[in-house]
Amino acid sequence: MRKVGAIILAAGGSGRFGRPKQLLAFRGESLVRRAARCAAEACGPRVVVVAGDTRTLIEAELRESAAIVAENPDWRSGLGTSIRCGLQRLIASTTELDAVVLLACDQPFVEAQILAALVAEQERSGKPIVASSYANTLGIPALFDRSCFKALLALPDDSGAKALIESRPDDVASIEFEKGAIDIDTPADFERLTSAKFD
Repeated sequence: MRKVGAIILAAGGSGRFGRPKQLLAFRGESLVRRAARCAAEACGPRVVVVAGDTRTLIEAELRESAAIVAENPDWRSGLGTSIRCGLQRLIASTTELDAVVLLACDQPFVEAQILAALVAEQERSGKPIVASSYANTLGIPALFDRSCFKALLALPDDSGAKALIESRPDDVASIEFEKGAIDIDTPADFERLTSAKFD
């Protein structure tokens, strides 16, 4: 069985929100705990949560989780630094790793089934990258085969995984995830999320 790890990007400062959105409660659990649970259900124990200034709060929130919390002191420089921090920590914590799934804790509709679908599509297609398709684009959650690790580690500080996905279109398979377009950046986003009815 392939060994797949997960990196949860949770280092943002929530500047537009005004308080740590990683700790917002949705369907009975915080966004970061929800992401860590779904990642563990789909990928097993190899889960790293990348945190910034809220590391202490996130560690407390995940005290009952097996997830590793890795602090990224350079998170303000961009997503690339968090991807690098998470992947380096993941590689250091396990001797074998065939692929990694990247996800963000502010996409509230990410479920274990979505992450498992990425793994299944990679096995079916043989493509080194499997991205989520929503809102006429491809993005995270996304799976990257081990052959992509060097490129992920070399991402510019201010570039996310989307840059790698777009630069290698022939290497990318996708799964449909319409609700991946929903993320939480502002209080208005969260209000719409909590007041709306979703299937």
